[in-house]
Amino acid sequence: MGKEYVKSICGMCSVRCPIEVEVVDGKAEYIQGNPDAAGIMGSLCPRGAAGTALTYDEDRPQYPMVRTGKRGEGKWKQVSWDEALDYVADELTRIQDTYGKNSVLFSDRGGPFRDFYRAFLRGIGTANYNNHDSACARNVQNAALSVFGFGRKGVSYDLKNAKHVILQQRNIMEAINVAEVNNLLTGIEKGCKLTVIDIRANVPATKADNFFMVRPGTDYGFNLAVINVLITKELYDKKFVADWFEDFDKLAEFVKPYTPEWCEAETGVPAADLIAFCEQLAEAAPSVIWHPGWMTARYHDSFNMTRTIYIINAMLGAIGAKGGLPFMNKPGNVGAKGLKSFMEIYPKPEGKRADGIGWMDGRKHFDAGPGLVHLAYEAAVAEDPYPIKAYIVQRHDPLMAFPDKHDVRAKWDDIELVVAATFSWSDTAWYADVILPISPYLERDEILMTKNGPKPAFQVRKRAIEPVYDTKAVWEIYAGLAKRMGLKALDYANIEDIWKFQLEGTGVSIEDFEKTGIVSLASDPLYQPVKEGSFKTPSGKVQVIDAKLEGDGQPSLKPYVSPERPPEGKFRITFGRCALHTQGHTVNNSLLFEQMPENTLWINTKRAAELGIENGEYVSISNTGYEAKIKAFVTDFIHPEAVFMIHGFGHDLPCESRAKGMGAADNMLMPKGIEKWDRGGGAVAMQEHFVEVAKA
Repeated sequence: MGKEYVKSICGMCSVRCPIEVEVVDGKAEYIQGNPDAAGIMGSLCPRGAAGTALTYDEDRPQYPMVRTGKRGEGKWKQVSWDEALDYVADELTRIQDTYGKNSVLFSDRGGPFRDFYRAFLRGIGTANYNNHDSACARNVQNAALSVFGFGRKGVSYDLKNAKHVILQQRNIMEAINVAEVNNLLTGIEKGCKLTVIDIRANVPATKADNFFMVRPGTDYGFNLAVINVLITKELYDKKFVADWFEDFDKLAEFVKPYTPEWCEAETGVPAADLIAFCEQLAEAAPSVIWHPGWMTARYHDSFNMTRTIYIINAMLGAIGAKGGLPFMNKPGNVGAKGLKSFMEIYPKPEGKRADGIGWMDGRKHFDAGPGLVHLAYEAAVAEDPYPIKAYIVQRHDPLMAFPDKHDVRAKWDDIELVVAATFSWSDTAWYADVILPISPYLERDEILMTKNGPKPAFQVRKRAIEPVYDTKAVWEIYAGLAKRMGLKALDYANIEDIWKFQLEGTGVSIEDFEKTGIVSLASDPLYQPVKEGSFKTPSGKVQVIDAKLEGDGQPSLKPYVSPERPPEGKFRITFGRCALHTQGHTVNNSLLFEQMPENTLWINTKRAAELGIENGEYVSISNTGYEAKIKAFVTDFIHPEAVFMIHGFGHDLPCESRAKGMGAADNMLMPKGIEKWDRGGGAVAMQEHFVEVAKA
């Protein structure tokens, strides 16, 4: 068969970097970044490079299975694909006939490949599509909508042309987007300043011009003080504010109490340093990027924190600016036609969402796209507004993503069918009734995706090798279910016909992807200035006061409340990402496990000394019934009120030969934590818990 190179898209995390796969005699031997993709420069993160280990992992689900024992008992029967799809289709039909169309709940990881199976959900008539985002960036999405009237992906980040980048609840060099990292490093080489605001010195902090180690939970207060300084010292873009802000006077009045001196007492950041930072921002404006955050499911006021970030960016004139936050271009913005959508085949279901988004008091201001899945679990327990009796979980592990898996799992007790469509084992898959094994990304074709940005493009994920085991591509699974449930428009037998449908009328053919895997729709980046219609708010301006938010009883300008300090002898539990692992699904990967088999506990040097803890020794960490052993990393570079660990460890599944029993599970240190959520942005507040640490 010889050697070939296949251009495709990585699937080791949700960034989906363009890749090039070296295939020798039908086996994937090596993966690198696609050298033809802008910003990638042939590079890849460790997770992307370890994709071959996922493909050839004997521990992953290898064939369809139906549960034979009790849920979570690990007793399975291997079945054929026909048997598995027949079973799922029959059960979905039975449940919908008995309880109604909306009795089916679905959640996934989100992303650009959803169109086909979201059309399937519309076809069967359920309104209950959700994704994982209430455990991630939902506060960011709802903050963007609240301030600008469009979502978080309405702007991009022009990192390579920026003059000052601020990272707050965004660890850009460990929760990696390869192109973003490369572009930021390019910007730094050209003189861009970097500021990091965090409770510990992460990797970006080691490269920063300014590092502010704030007291945990005080980010919102820090940002209010920044706004105070920008206004009182007249460091903001007066013309932009005059032209494009509504109710700026109310903002100015609101921030008066939040002075630099107040900020120093509250956050620990010296007043003089805060003022100097604000002066740096003004000097760099409008080529400033204060990143609004990525994983912001942290505190009760993380939505308000993110809202202030968007307001600060706008105050500096960075919205639409080169080196700032340019507007995201779609195909239509550059004179091209977008991909045809399968979702247009079926009407949007008219029923009320189970999570209450869009119709329930207090929840009308939230984005209804993927909703808030943790609130759908509440509906499943209460059977209000109707019963939820089937749950399809696609590439999503809510039992690890959300706090306290036992509490979350109990909310599913009355659900009659749990289906896991997955390429790896997880707590959720282990608890399911049916396993529909997805082929890992090197083994599957995908529907075409659109990459919006200054230069929008179409991209393709092509199968690099044949499936190693009896697994299927995502589109094959839902085409199979569609066939059995009478949705003829989705009954496809090959990916080529799907691509042909999507490309209809675009003037692009699948052959155009052959050389690079990418079809650019513009020759040069397009920077659109702010103009009439740029902001989708009722006033057409940046919205300080949001009527929808206020109508749901949430203040647009929420008074700052000082976060609770840890009880005597305890620590606030915080967590985050690293370059080697993607949440929980890579910890059993043989290559990545070899590099990082367990997580460690960051603990402040002084606090460790008080407890008699030395660097590198195992300690006990516990909270309300859960206790785990974890190795201590003693350092000056974490706030003394907090401890920190990498998320995704502490697995206990017998099917994971490497990950089982390694490290501690941060989500298990948050008892009933799914009930703590941010009423402004909708995300779960997962860093509002306190733990005990002791010598093991």
